[in-house]
Amino acid sequence: MRSKRAILTGAALALFARIAAAMVTLAVAPASVFVGVLVRHSPFAFACMSRSSSTSRASHAAPARGKPHTVRIIGGDWKRTPLPVLSLEGLRPTPDRVRETLFNWLGQRLDGWRCLDLFAGTGALGFEAASRGAARVLMVERNAKAARQLHEVRARLSAQAVEVVEADALRLAAGLPRGAFDLVFLDPPFDEPLLPRALESAAPLVAEHGYLYAESGEPLESLELARIEALSGWHIVRHGRAGAVHYHLLQRENDE
Repeated sequence: MRSKRAILTGAALALFARIAAAMVTLAVAPASVFVGVLVRHSPFAFACMSRSSSTSRASHAAPARGKPHTVRIIGGDWKRTPLPVLSLEGLRPTPDRVRETLFNWLGQRLDGWRCLDLFAGTGALGFEAASRGAARVLMVERNAKAARQLHEVRARLSAQAVEVVEADALRLAAGLPRGAFDLVFLDPPFDEPLLPRALESAAPLVAEHGYLYAESGEPLESLELARIEALSGWHIVRHGRAGAVHYHLLQRENDE
């Protein structure tokens, strides 16, 4: 049996032979080729490359495509159901934490309530209401893509209490009967001065003991609600803030 020294000597001679062959290549190729040959034929370098190859592939691999942005229904029959959020200008779904606070204010369940979501967007508020037992939820959305998505979510959930209408919110509100809803959601785009007009249009639609819910980029007090004739006798019963979003629950004074 050959001794260990003989084996090592043989390996060294073989390595030197490979180096000599590489030097011949150097005469006709760039230095980078020579270095590459040495690396490929060095047993130690080969072992190091083998150990690190998986790490290198992972670090240079294309990043996985992220999941589409979603919000989720907080409670009720469809709790934890994700709702997709389209990438549309001005579309800003009510955050999960804000909706959780709102429905805590309202008492969690809305069994038998009639609700109107005038600027439905993703439908986060309207589907949340339906999930918690609302008898009717009318969602109004003027953007065709967003309205189509609302129809798709409604079908997926078999949400029989939900009705989706593609229309301008304020025009449609003008034709609705007075006192037809127990709760009206108002979450218009912040970059459009729609909230004062929306409040004026929505207030007559609220039934006795009903509520208006409104989101804005500033406290409603700064909008001088007293100047809105339809809001005469209304006041803010709850107010919260989450980042840049101010959210409010309003009720008539004699309905408390």
